[in-house]
Amino acid sequence: MTTPRNLPLQGLKVVELGHYIAGPFATRLLADLGAEVIKVEPPEGDPIRGWGSRHNGHPVWFSIHGRNKLSVTLDLKKPEGRERLRKLCARADALVENFRPGYLERIGLGPDALHQANPRLIIARVSGYGQDGPYRDKPAFGAIGEAMGGLRHLTATPGVTEHAPPRCGVSISDDLAGMYAALAVASACWGVKGDPDAKGRVIDVDLVSSVFSLMEGMLPEYGLTGAIRQPAGSAILTAAPTNTYLCADGKWLCVAGNSDLIYHRLMTLIGREDLRDDPRMADNRGRCANARELDEAIGAWTRTLPAADAQARLEDVDVPCSRLFDMRDCAEDPHFRARQTVMEVADPLVGETLLHPAAPFRFDGIEPREMVRWTGPAVGAHNDHVFRELLGEE
Repeated sequence: MTTPRNLPLQGLKVVELGHYIAGPFATRLLADLGAEVIKVEPPEGDPIRGWGSRHNGHPVWFSIHGRNKLSVTLDLKKPEGRERLRKLCARADALVENFRPGYLERIGLGPDALHQANPRLIIARVSGYGQDGPYRDKPAFGAIGEAMGGLRHLTATPGVTEHAPPRCGVSISDDLAGMYAALAVASACWGVKGDPDAKGRVIDVDLVSSVFSLMEGMLPEYGLTGAIRQPAGSAILTAAPTNTYLCADGKWLCVAGNSDLIYHRLMTLIGREDLRDDPRMADNRGRCANARELDEAIGAWTRTLPAADAQARLEDVDVPCSRLFDMRDCAEDPHFRARQTVMEVADPLVGETLLHPAAPFRFDGIEPREMVRWTGPAVGAHNDHVFRELLGEE
């Protein structure tokens, strides 16, 4: 449980009152960066421990979800549990929680009470709709963030109404909110660090606005013209040709040929000099207006080749492209391995060496493996260490 001194957040103390995904994802990022994260779980453990596959009776997903964290158990329904949490927050720099709004206030641990114990504490609150507003008390999970934030409308297949628009495939709402919460915590702690008179503050992050923040120029476009962006499938409405094309072996290939020079190289490769030299295609605006014609030409070429061969030929002429990777492709790819984006980590709880994703950032002088110090621990594995050594209890 040692942290290298060269990690950027070494020395930052964070308490996590997180469950499921958003709050714990935020603290995982902070922990990867070197923060001391104490994950407070109910006696039965975070519900996420019941998700996904298990090996030797232990959840494999939690190996990543709880990595680099200290796990303690507290029953916040009991006075002694709430008092211990207050003590933990008194020695912490930040608290990250993702309960329903108002829960901490109901058990006497709202921001006012916590700031009495630690006036400099940063409190990050992650919820479905935010800490105020008319929807504040409505329940929400990640799918609701996708739906109300505008993303699920865009994932529909154009012209198809008999099938529901698919979800992203991962809990993107929770992950986005977690990333924003981690960024906000680091920013707020920096603001407090150099000012001895600075007071703690409350950070409000919600799933819906986290997704909504990705909607690019759609809001001002609507405000000015009333235009509502519609689903585009695998294409990009503002750049062409960019799409995903079926290959001879049934695999899909993503091709982005949307700059003038790249477009010329792409059309030359596929033998469509007529489209390369067509004045209608001279710039991106013209190509967007004729994207269907371009897609048909590129698709006719990709259907003659296996995806790997088509990708190799495109790469030879410097056209951005990639097959659609599944997890086997990611795990075995030489680039992922060379950069340690995929790394092998021994997990004593699961009893196997597992594949872990690296932290999604690089710092010079820090090896990616230095950010993965230990895997997700058992429920309450660090009760003695935290309560006796850190809090000084008998």
